[in-house]
Amino acid sequence: MAQPLKYHVTVIGCGKMGSAMIQGWLKKSLLNHIDIVDSNPLPESITQAESAFHVKQAADLNLNDTDLVTLAVKPQIMDYICDELKERLNKDVPILSIAAGKDIAYFEKHFSVDQPIIRAMPNLPATIGQGMSVMVANTAVTDAHKQMVETLLSANGKTLWIEDESKMDAVTALSGSGPAYLFYFIEALAEAGQTIGLSEEEAMTLAKQTIIGASALVDASENAEPSELREAVTSKAGTTESALQVLMDGKLQAVLDEVLKAAKERSQELAS
Repeated sequence: MAQPLKYHVTVIGCGKMGSAMIQGWLKKSLLNHIDIVDSNPLPESITQAESAFHVKQAADLNLNDTDLVTLAVKPQIMDYICDELKERLNKDVPILSIAAGKDIAYFEKHFSVDQPIIRAMPNLPATIGQGMSVMVANTAVTDAHKQMVETLLSANGKTLWIEDESKMDAVTALSGSGPAYLFYFIEALAEAGQTIGLSEEEAMTLAKQTIIGASALVDASENAEPSELREAVTSKAGTTESALQVLMDGKLQAVLDEVLKAAKERSQELAS
């Protein structure tokens, strides 16, 4: 059986998401070398890797042999980083950006329309290998580039390619910001548990494990829709049916519609 390809990757920025991505790649043994640019100390789990080379600034990098440059810095300093790289990066080296609000046209303006550019939106569960990464590419990106990026990001969870970049604002609203909605739902569910007689600790334990278990069941039930699972646990005239009559009165759907609309509009504002 053929051995999986190993890549030489350069990562600019090693914050929470950059660090999570790198650790996933190292755990899956996808790299033969990784150059990391960050002014701060790196997590020990990364510095111990023989393939990792840490520098403080992009000017200290040798970009001649890299297979991929990943930009994981805050959007506010992206102009500076692009200026540092554009004269030193080969035109055929793909750039992967996970920066919110920076579209493909932004990077083509800094580099070239012929520079392969991939924009990705991962989310926080990538830190435990359960993330959702959505990617969109410009016309310079080859199938080989796509395969490399998909292989790397699959180490952090599931992946999805889209063709229409304008959908990235909706992606940001749903999966990018989505974990925060579920965290809040756990808080609210636990608080509701306390109003019917549970202690704070009991309610939070039940709320967290219920969400964890239900999410795992959805993931394990590949051939079943969430609606089918809901119906399976809902007995006629039972407790669940009574609860769902309240929950499914349309108010929750209206709130979620408003939530995602607000997040999408803010994403559009940040990109303008």
